[in-house]
Amino acid sequence: MTGESSEAPAAASASAGLEPWEVFRQEKEGGPMVHGGSVLAPDAELAVHYARELYGRRQESVRLWVVRRADVHDLSDPDLLQPPLDRSFKKPSGYVMRDKLAAARARSGAAKRSASDR
Repeated sequence: MTGESSEAPAAASASAGLEPWEVFRQEKEGGPMVHGGSVLAPDAELAVHYARELYGRRQESVRLWVVRRADVHDLSDPDLLQPPLDRSFKKPSGYVMRDKLAAARARSGAAKRSASDR
């Protein structure tokens, strides 16, 4: 029983430094990049090596993109992805997109930077 309790923290601490990386691959030149899967690695250099071993060793890919999962941004806002077909966004009360973009700029500080650039 003591052996089990000492192994669990050791395994947890060993994986604590790993983070998920998403791998996108291109099967042939000019083809689309498709999600191939994920690898766990402590840094970008090892993530690239692991991705090459898993998705490029048998020459099934001509290009790989390896991206830290934390750097992938999820966009699920229906106002941005599915604009209305009735063109209501052209009416003064329908400028939801403009307001959302202005709010995003304000949050990121881009509005301040663009004003100071003028």
